[in-house]
Amino acid sequence: MREIQIGGLVPFTTIDYPGKLSAVLFLVGCPLRCAYCSNPHLLCPGDGEYDPERIFEWLKNRVNRLEAIVFSGGEALMQSDAVIEYMRRVRSLGFKIGLHTNGFYPDTLARAVDVVDWIGLDFKATRAKYPDLTGQGIAYDNMIRSLDVWQQTGKEFEVRITCDPRFVSKSDLIEITEILSTRNVQNIAIQKYIPHFESDDCKTDVAQRNQFFNDPELRSQINSKFQSVIWRE
Repeated sequence: MREIQIGGLVPFTTIDYPGKLSAVLFLVGCPLRCAYCSNPHLLCPGDGEYDPERIFEWLKNRVNRLEAIVFSGGEALMQSDAVIEYMRRVRSLGFKIGLHTNGFYPDTLARAVDVVDWIGLDFKATRAKYPDLTGQGIAYDNMIRSLDVWQQTGKEFEVRITCDPRFVSKSDLIEITEILSTRNVQNIAIQKYIPHFESDDCKTDVAQRNQFFNDPELRSQINSKFQSVIWRE
């Protein structure tokens, strides 16, 4: 089996796995080409920047210092069984395993349910806008399948919506949250789009990006549907 390819590492974080002191491993490769991607250097599979065995030795030294290890990307599940086996090894050290995923690989997620304790699932846009945002016509349906797979486990998760005003309007956000509420999702996070680069296609007006967060009526309407709503500005 090919080794996993690790392209980045955050050695300490308090926000990537709710309630846990964590480290984040960023894996190489992603099937989507989202317009607002913050990690374009991780999109194409290739040699990882970090040696997986050296990272594993480093993790051994973080036992009793960290509580969880989060696998992110790119899209971590693009590395299929290789990442599941690595997760299993990391979990054997006593860490909780978190996963940030765009939901493109529901079958791989189903194989990972016994080693993953929590996921953050991206719900990027309405069905109609998903292809323009992600470059993939099947991404929405796969994401919904992944949501179904994970809900059947009964394990904790968070659905995350990044409000890029080029792809998500207020009415879109209401539609998305209604879908999630109907599916009995309890915990969501609404995230402000922040341009990571200075290219013209990534520039949007500050007021446009703030509109979701500066609307008390919208916030109240959405907050009423869920057990927990985090507004990440």
